Amino acid sequence: MKIRRILATAVAAAVTTPVVFLSAAPAFADTKPAAPAQTQEQQPTIDQLKKDVEAAQKAYDAALLTVEELIEALEAFSKPEHELQVALAAAKTAAAEAATKKTAADAEVVEAQAALDALAPEATPEEKAAAEQALTDAKTAAAEAATAKTAADAEVVKADTKIDDERVATARKIGEAQKVRDGALKTLNAAKEALKKAEEEAGEEEPPPYEDCFPDEKFTSVVTGLPSKVVAGTTVEFKLTLTNGTERTIDEAYAFVALNAFDEKGLKPLDKYLDLEWNSGGTWNDVPVAEELPVGTLKSKTSADIKLRLKVDADTPAGQGITFSAGDFWNEDGTCGGTPDLTEYEFDILAKGSTPGKVEDAKGTPGTKNTTQQGATSTTPVTNGTLAKTGSSDANAQLALAGAAAVAIGAGAMIVVRRRKAGADA
Repeated sequence: MKIRRILATAVAAAVTTPVVFLSAAPAFADTKPAAPAQTQEQQPTIDQLKKDVEAAQKAYDAALLTVEELIEALEAFSKPEHELQVALAAAKTAAAEAATKKTAADAEVVEAQAALDALAPEATPEEKAAAEQALTDAKTAAAEAATAKTAADAEVVKADTKIDDERVATARKIGEAQKVRDGALKTLNAAKEALKKAEEEAGEEEPPPYEDCFPDEKFTSVVTGLPSKVVAGTTVEFKLTLTNGTERTIDEAYAFVALNAFDEKGLKPLDKYLDLEWNSGGTWNDVPVAEELPVGTLKSKTSADIKLRLKVDADTPAGQGITFSAGDFWNEDGTCGGTPDLTEYEFDILAKGSTPGKVEDAKGTPGTKNTTQQGATSTTPVTNGTLAKTGSSDANAQLALAGAAAVAIGAGAMIVVRRRKAGADA
């Protein structure tokens, strides 16, 4: 979506005070080089390039699904209802029963020995023979019980080892699947870049899908779990939840998160001390600047969570930060829109070793409304599974959308600066 590229650029340039924009789409961080130059006769058609992109997208989606399924399979090994866990529990029960029987058999040996030892000197040969036979029988039963316990204990070890072996094998499969996923992503990015270049060279105008864009209050982006106070040298995990409260399924949903941080006077940027990561396919990845997070299809009345992790370097000076969240969507019929505004979440950065005590979550407050004459929401989304479709409105509409988001985010950053400076001067 060309509009998204223009928007991301405008957002990055909007805040004149140095800031750090961190978002969560490592899958799309690098711009891949175009294919080697070819002669006019050798160049594939745009239709063929589109088919290449579609095929590459399917391959990447399949590889991503494989990774997710393997991770679920790995996690399932710890669940009590898993067949291997059921087998282990049964083996432990049998071992416990075998141990109980061995204990009882050993006690029988002790009693038989005591009975033999207690025979009176005048006991008859028959009485002595009976006592000796009872002791022999008890010892035989005890030996059998010991053998059974050893075998039962071995079954426990065997069942436990099988779980460990399956876990290791699955973990290896995950690693291999992640390599396949990463390779499929490179192929997808290269295919998209080739298509983009071909369309630019052909001078084709992209169809305007933004005439029906609109902000929708039932489409929300909310950050939860971000503390209102973060101590330097710590790591905090939180999430961004994108919710489709509308009555229809959204074909493609996108989320956006950005972060600004300054010292206590609001003058010195703290971007070099902060690192934001997102959980993609079960692994944490560094977040590139001003990228989209694709959430994919979002059914009516459902939500999707994006796991985020903020690392604050131990050398970070005391200061403050503000996180922005927003979202937008695109439908196959050309309609699109998003959250009516950017939501701001302020938090304090405390020096290393600080003890903030009980800390509440940062509270979200609506920022500047981001609408255009067309009614389109002006957010910079961050994506999670499928890249945005290629297409844009006319140049004026694009610049209007980008400018609105730029002003909104720029104003948000300046709010922090002014507020903190006022506090320091006081």
